[in-house]
Amino acid sequence: MKKLLAFLLLVALLTPSLVACAPAAVAPTAAPTAEPAQQSAPTEPPQPATEAPAAQQGAQIEILGPWGGLEQDALLKVIAPFEKEKGIQVNYTGTRDVSLVLSRARAGNPPDFYISPLPAVTWELAKDNRLVALDSFMDMDKVKAAYAPDWLGLGSVDNHLYGIFGPVTIKSIVWYNPKQFAARGYKVPQTWNEMLALTDQIAKDGTTPWSIAMGSGDATGWVGTDWIEDIMLRTVGPQEYDKWVNHEFPWTDPRVKKAWEMFGQIALNKDYVFGGTQGELSVDFGDGADAVYSNPPHACLHRQALFMYDFVRKHFPDLKPGEDVDFFMVPPIDPQFGNPAEAAGEMLIMFRDTPANRDFINYWASADAQKLIVQYFGRLSSNSQVPAEVYNDPLLKKGAELLTKANAVRFDASDLMPSAIGAGAFWKGVVDYVNGKDLDTVLKAVEEASVDAYKQ
Repeated sequence: MKKLLAFLLLVALLTPSLVACAPAAVAPTAAPTAEPAQQSAPTEPPQPATEAPAAQQGAQIEILGPWGGLEQDALLKVIAPFEKEKGIQVNYTGTRDVSLVLSRARAGNPPDFYISPLPAVTWELAKDNRLVALDSFMDMDKVKAAYAPDWLGLGSVDNHLYGIFGPVTIKSIVWYNPKQFAARGYKVPQTWNEMLALTDQIAKDGTTPWSIAMGSGDATGWVGTDWIEDIMLRTVGPQEYDKWVNHEFPWTDPRVKKAWEMFGQIALNKDYVFGGTQGELSVDFGDGADAVYSNPPHACLHRQALFMYDFVRKHFPDLKPGEDVDFFMVPPIDPQFGNPAEAAGEMLIMFRDTPANRDFINYWASADAQKLIVQYFGRLSSNSQVPAEVYNDPLLKKGAELLTKANAVRFDASDLMPSAIGAGAFWKGVVDYVNGKDLDTVLKAVEEASVDAYKQ
């Protein structure tokens, strides 16, 4: 695979809706570090499809995606109005096994749609000519009016659009209980060293500082990759982060090792993490904030994306945002890089060109569906036509503010890497490291896998 460009997300362009939630001050804008990515495309670009007849009542659609539990419930609520209006049954199966989707596609038995959290997987499938080019039938003037070029670029290969984003999120945040902080005299840390000092103080006060929950079935380990990515952004800066994503320097580079060690300074310390390392690997990621918001609390801090808010609201419906539940930005490490943000999201990609599938992807891209995504997932939308008032929760507004104010924003690194790394060796490496494997051995293994993966 040709080298992949780490996506520079200019959040001021994310959506007018999000900017409307932000302070009046102009947000700093990071300059692009390279030319726009030109991903490999099928040898024969897809031709515009012939006009399809209207979808018929009684049709069925199969969707695979990474969501289960509360996230699956949210998806089904988003889908329900489409099913009712069109008389089309949508069957959803949750799986975090990316290889299952790839193998089904390459065996000629794909689902109708996949909800892809990994742009790299979308690019790989498009390169293999497995996906339907959405620009072959969608009204691209309307699509471009609703979605900023950066979001469309993540779902495109060789100027053909293959994916439309659903929920998007900021990842670089730490959840805490403001009332607990006030009662104990804790202050929100402004630097990484202050966060380490707070961590140590909480431990001395008799409470486990952190809840880290990595359990995610076949995808266990991705939570740790987010930690490492945030640290890389803050220690080497966005430009070198891009080079790391593109494998322009090896995993055995001292800068990469340092990021893993800084993660390990917290994650490998049994006094710092609720349940110890085995708890880290076994507790489901969706339950990760429970230790912070339980009564009494078992931890004080939990680093997880904005999507955790949906789990918190469902598990603890009586908590008041901003009073009982809140978050702060992962603090800076090297002052020269300020406070960058990591972002992520899931896009819908289409394998089969049918009337029902055309109807569904157009519904998914609409402002009506995207408003429901904000409402039910508790996340953000990349659709500029979602009105600002949809973000009526103060923590959703805060998430939008932090994205807008960030010095620079980068898409989740592992999501941009070849799937064999971003959804394979990197995840496995984190699990091995937390299980006590020698770090040099772990990094050597990821590097060896990368040498092969980036050649394809």
